[in-house]
Amino acid sequence: MTRYQADTTVLSNPQHGPQLCAFVAQSLPPQCDGPDIIGWDWNGVKHSAQNGVRWGEYHVVGTWDGKSLTLTEPPRSARQHSDAPRDRSLFTTPCPKPVRGWRPVDPAKATDRAMEAALARARKLPGYAGSWLDQSYLEEIDGYDPKDRRYVERYANDPKRLVLNLMFTGDSAARESAIREVWGGALCLSRAERTEAELRALQERAMKEIKGAQSASVDERAGRVEIGVWVVTPELQREVDEKYGKDLVVLEGFLKSLGS
Repeated sequence: MTRYQADTTVLSNPQHGPQLCAFVAQSLPPQCDGPDIIGWDWNGVKHSAQNGVRWGEYHVVGTWDGKSLTLTEPPRSARQHSDAPRDRSLFTTPCPKPVRGWRPVDPAKATDRAMEAALARARKLPGYAGSWLDQSYLEEIDGYDPKDRRYVERYANDPKRLVLNLMFTGDSAARESAIREVWGGALCLSRAERTEAELRALQERAMKEIKGAQSASVDERAGRVEIGVWVVTPELQREVDEKYGKDLVVLEGFLKSLGS
C-alpha cells in the first residue's frame, strides 16, 4: 500500500481528535480541521497546549484510505527546509531581448504611477489574461542578496529597469498603443489561450465540482487552475483532465507519495 508524507500542523481540540491541518487560523490557540490521524499519541511528541487544544508541527508518514491518515511510523519534528533558489522561469520575459537590452522608451513615463496606470488599463482591455514583472536585472547587481531586506528595498521594483509583461488573447500587439499612452518603460506583450476572467470562472467551477478540493488558485502565466486536494492519484488527475481538458486544471496533493 502506498505511503504518504507531509510536514504539517497536527491539532486536536475538545470537538475532535488529532487531525491534519492544510490551513491554520492564526489565533491563540490556533484552529483548523482536516482528516483524522489514526495512531496519534500526544504523549509521544512535544507539543503546545492551551484551553484544551493541543498542536505542533510534525513530519508524518502513513497510509491513506481516502478519509484519514494511519501512521506507519512515529511522527518526527517537521523538517526545516532550506531556502531553495526560487524558480524564476515563470517570471522571465518571453519577448526577444532588444539589442541594447531592456530599457525605457520614454523615461518620463517609467514611474510607479505610470506602471499602476498601465496595469489598470490592461485589465480593462479585451482579452486581458495576466501580468507580471520581470526583475532579472536584480541578478546583475553586485552583492545583491534577495534575503537582505535592505537590498530588496533599495533595488527591487525599479520601473526604469524592470520589464512589464502583459498577456492577452488574440493579437496582443494590438493593445500596445493603448498601453504606451501611459507606460514608457520596458514592455513585453505575449499571447495567452484564455483570459483571466475565463480562468477565474473555471477556478470557481472546479472548486465546487472536484470532490475533496481544499484550495484553488489561478496560475495566469501557465494558463491553468491549480486545485489543492489531500492526495492526488493518477486516476483522479485523469478524471479531471477528461472533464476540463488536459493540463487545464492541475491537482496539487497536500500529502505526497513517499519517495516523491
